Amino acid sequence: MDLSYKNNKLEQSLTEDKSIIKSYGALSKKIKQRMEQLKAADDLSIVAKIPVLRLHPYKGDRLGEWSIDIQENWRICFEIDQDPIPTLDDGGVNLNKVTAIKILSVEDPH
Repeated sequence: MDLSYKNNKLEQSLTEDKSIIKSYGALSKKIKQRMEQLKAADDLSIVAKIPVLRLHPYKGDRLGEWSIDIQENWRICFEIDQDPIPTLDDGGVNLNKVTAIKILSVEDPH
């Protein structure tokens, strides 16, 4: 999957080993694992098939954003980075055709 980032600081904190540890401490190992899983996936349907990631879209004021679980309440939040967003006949997102996402944050949204 093609990954882009909200800004350069976030990209550095999620792609460089030293920065991952500095930014996220105890979560760094799981975050690195999740980022590798996202990169290795051909499309979002592969991510959806990994139960531990618990891929899910947000609603309300965060409509258009998605997330995967890191551990406990921590999530990697992202948006689909394709224009137009691939859709199904029923209006849902066609996960098989989503091949690019933009990482927005690593957070505990609860």
